[in-house]
Amino acid sequence: MEVKTSLLDNMIGVGDMVLLEPLNEDSFIVNLRNRFDHNEIYTYIGSVVISMNPYRSLPIYTPQKVEEYRNRNFYELSPHIYALADEAYRSLRDQDKDQCILITGESGAGKTEASKLVMSYVAAVCGKGQEVNKVKEQLLQSNPVLEAFGNAKTMRNDNSSRFGKYMDIEFDFKGDPLGGVISNYLLEKSRVCKQPRGERNFHIFYQLLSGASDDTLMKLKLDRDFSKYNYLSLDSANVNGLDDAASFRTVRNAMQIVGFMEAEVQSVLELVAAVLKLGNIEFKPESRVNGFDESRVKDKNDLKEMCELLGIEQSVLERAFSYRTVEAKMEKMSTTLNVAQAYYARDALAKNLYSRLFSWLVTRINESIKAQAKTRHKVMGVLDIYGFEIFEVRDNSFEQFIINYCNEKLQQIFIELTLREEQEEYIREDIEWTNIEYFNNAIICDLIENNQNGILAMLDEECLRPGTVTDDTFLDKLNTICAEHQHFESRLNKNSKFLTDHSLPHSCFRIQHYAGKVLYRVEGFVDKNNDLLYRDLSQAMYKATHSLMRQLFPEGNPAKVNLKRPPTAGFQFKASVGVLMKNLQTKNPNYIRCIKPNDKKVAHIFTDSLVCHQVRYLGLVENVRVRRAGYAFRQPYESCLERYKMLCKKTWPHWRGPARDGVEVLLTDCSVPTEEFAYGRSKIFIRNPRTLFTLEERRRACLEDLATLIQKIYRGWKSRTHFLLLKKSQVVVAAWYRRYAQQNKYQKIKSATLVMQSFIRGWKARNILRQLKYEKRCKEAVTTIAAYWHGTQARRELRRLKEEARRKHAVAIIWAYWLGLQVRREYRKFFRANAGKKIYDFTIQRIMQKYFLGLKTTTMSPMDNTWPAKPYGFLEGAHTQLRRIFHLWRCKKYRGQFTEEKKAVYEEKLEASEIFKDKKALYPSSVSQPFKGDYLEIQKNPKYQKLNSAMEEKVLLADLVNKINRANGKGSPRLFLLTKSNFVLADQKTGQVKASVPLPDLASVSVSTQSDGFFALKLKEGSASASKGDFLLSSEHLIEIITKLHRIGTTAADRDQINIDISDEFLVQFKQDKVCVKFIQGGPKNGNSAACKRKNNRLLEVSVPSP
Repeated sequence: MEVKTSLLDNMIGVGDMVLLEPLNEDSFIVNLRNRFDHNEIYTYIGSVVISMNPYRSLPIYTPQKVEEYRNRNFYELSPHIYALADEAYRSLRDQDKDQCILITGESGAGKTEASKLVMSYVAAVCGKGQEVNKVKEQLLQSNPVLEAFGNAKTMRNDNSSRFGKYMDIEFDFKGDPLGGVISNYLLEKSRVCKQPRGERNFHIFYQLLSGASDDTLMKLKLDRDFSKYNYLSLDSANVNGLDDAASFRTVRNAMQIVGFMEAEVQSVLELVAAVLKLGNIEFKPESRVNGFDESRVKDKNDLKEMCELLGIEQSVLERAFSYRTVEAKMEKMSTTLNVAQAYYARDALAKNLYSRLFSWLVTRINESIKAQAKTRHKVMGVLDIYGFEIFEVRDNSFEQFIINYCNEKLQQIFIELTLREEQEEYIREDIEWTNIEYFNNAIICDLIENNQNGILAMLDEECLRPGTVTDDTFLDKLNTICAEHQHFESRLNKNSKFLTDHSLPHSCFRIQHYAGKVLYRVEGFVDKNNDLLYRDLSQAMYKATHSLMRQLFPEGNPAKVNLKRPPTAGFQFKASVGVLMKNLQTKNPNYIRCIKPNDKKVAHIFTDSLVCHQVRYLGLVENVRVRRAGYAFRQPYESCLERYKMLCKKTWPHWRGPARDGVEVLLTDCSVPTEEFAYGRSKIFIRNPRTLFTLEERRRACLEDLATLIQKIYRGWKSRTHFLLLKKSQVVVAAWYRRYAQQNKYQKIKSATLVMQSFIRGWKARNILRQLKYEKRCKEAVTTIAAYWHGTQARRELRRLKEEARRKHAVAIIWAYWLGLQVRREYRKFFRANAGKKIYDFTIQRIMQKYFLGLKTTTMSPMDNTWPAKPYGFLEGAHTQLRRIFHLWRCKKYRGQFTEEKKAVYEEKLEASEIFKDKKALYPSSVSQPFKGDYLEIQKNPKYQKLNSAMEEKVLLADLVNKINRANGKGSPRLFLLTKSNFVLADQKTGQVKASVPLPDLASVSVSTQSDGFFALKLKEGSASASKGDFLLSSEHLIEIITKLHRIGTTAADRDQINIDISDEFLVQFKQDKVCVKFIQGGPKNGNSAACKRKNNRLLEVSVPSP
């Protein structure tokens, strides 16, 4: 892929509208269309980026593109949103200038995607590291959460932001992100109750019903069928390209990454379900005796389920829908609500509940992503806010009026900052500043926001006025006060020229904005500005037991009743816009103007009329004229000289002097008129684009000549190089051949010599062998003859000895037989009388000997339960008794070996078994390990002599533990000493006592069920030691430490027994905050030990290796 080295290279149309010639609205649109047709969706107006929504994926956001635009000059490459993001980030990092990126455009123009691209680019180019990556991930994952709760499908956009968002991303001095703060503006809460045809409610309702599990829906008392909920439109419930079920899983995962606890996620979903249930509540009229109508709930099943979700008594909420209490000073008056008023109260509660839930979500996200360090931060703000809206006469209401007011303020600051930037650059470069005439929309802003006669001020005054207040009385007031204003039009005001204007209905007024005239329907202005929620409903919500309701409805507290009316919606929005404008004026602005090419939301279609309409109300042509009022193009001397130096022989190929002098020589040689350019301190300023294009044409022609010259030189060099290579190769081949021939000749001579040597050596060896064989045969013949003679002599002597032995043996056998016969004759007469008894006794004796010898194999261990089987039935009783007696005897022998210390150790082991057996996975591995107690040898080690002397009692246990830091989850080594009355934590290196806690102040000990060594020492609330919070420690001897603590508490009569809590999730009090410690199974990266990691301000997660 070709990498462009300048904005002017291979340009499709004009990349910077400042260079457009001629400049008019038609040429502006034609240039945008030409670039759009060639997939060039970005165009510049100076430093402003115009972004066309392509409605399809383009391969221009790859990691390679990020690296291509990284640390490059703004005009160095073709227009891209990455160029603006890189310019803003480098200005913030290198020049310490706070930045803001303003993204504007109408719904569907791609504002949200543009803000995501800016944030993803900044995340890609900033630093790396575990903490930095965590912050970047949390900042990026806040988008899916806010989109789910604040975006909806509209006729113009399938993912339209129905709120304004401004995010301040905070960086440290290196340019690494530390956190962020999000501000939201004017959520379109009326969408909760009613949506125009073809549009949907907020995404979260459809995502919850489509993606939640059956168990979750059962807990929330919901059904998957959209048609069962009145607040959900059915004609566009399913949108092509949107997978609500997958989006719900993405939102749940994003909430977990941002830092939401599981209980908080469940609470949020309960409130969303409550809004859906609230829409199903319907009312019926009921006549009273006094003639007034009263409303009653038709079907109380939805009301009951909603009250169960929020924890409200059903009767309290039912009464709040039927009655309204009005308080004035010391008086209270209760009035009934008719059906229409009851429906108004229901919708007002639904809108307020959802709007306040959204504000709580933004606040909760800010708690998680805010920067922890309190040093000064660099800030980059990203503003994604609704663009100017002009609908049909029936659609322009209070919301469009507020939105267009905000865009008037943004246009005002845009023109002011653009002119100021131009003027500052001219002054910086010593160029004479010429005053630029432009339309200043301050008069329109004053018409809307003036504190005395502004439209918002009169709307607030009308809302607060006693008596009958309607939209018509408000319009009458506008006709009276604003009649003479040149940008205000109404058919009923004093100006007679509008009396016959039939395009202006009686119930409307028209304002001439900078983007054109907009007709507003006055109906609903007063109600939407009041944004009234009955106090009875606020107090009912405050009584709810749900964890979030009291935070969302603080005004419902009966102890803090405020009779003062709350500020109106217009007043709040005006104040927030004022704060936003002040914030933007303190930062260096960067602009992205988003344009929608068509209303069909499809690719490759460019509707001229629609684009022209957006170009007008965005004031883009006006912006180009402001940029071109002085000089259309400016460029540093070095870049200008580098680009055009080939046009002059004096500057080509190298200019040795200052760059400015080289540019002067270049322009003089090119005969450029002096009125067409001006010299600044560091830049050359060109007035007319035609001059620049002339230089470009001459450069292009010169480059063709240079290309021909380069080709000629290259071809000559290539031919010479090829000839020299052939010559060198021939020399090498000849040398290698001569070497090969000599080597072959040498090998032949060497081979012949070796053959001759081998034949001579063989002949000599054979002669010597024949001589040796003859001598050996002579010696062997003598030896053989002698051996035969000696064998003959030996055989003769052997035969003689055998004959003599046979004679002696025969005599002995005959004598033995004779003696045996004599003995048998004498013994036979005694044997018959005693033989039976003796044989029986002998047999019984042999059986018992064999039985007792078999018992010798039994071990002396009391744990051995093996015992030989009985060999004969008559031994059954003796066999059982012998087994019992032997076991008692060996147990006594084993106990007799115990010392007092060993006996105490076994008692501790027995107590540890009662506490941890089958409850803690670490226990089996500790059974074989003896309890030493003093692992530090504190009495012998001179390093701890001072610490030992400071202990008033005997140290029962001394061990090295890790104290877990709440800020980052890392451990600090500490000495842990335990006596009968207290435990002490001391510094490992110095031995200085860090904490000494009496054991009566210890309430309980918490451990997990897994094989880790983490334990929490929880102190009693209100005790003297509880001021610094609980202790979260880890030790390799956890079983022994907790056993000794429990044993001391059991034996002491003056204190309560210490509770042992074994659970995989428990709370630890760190000073003022409670932090949840959660144990999960998973292989940690640092080995086989458990690792503690801080997930957010309220959660420490301990990863324990899987068994």
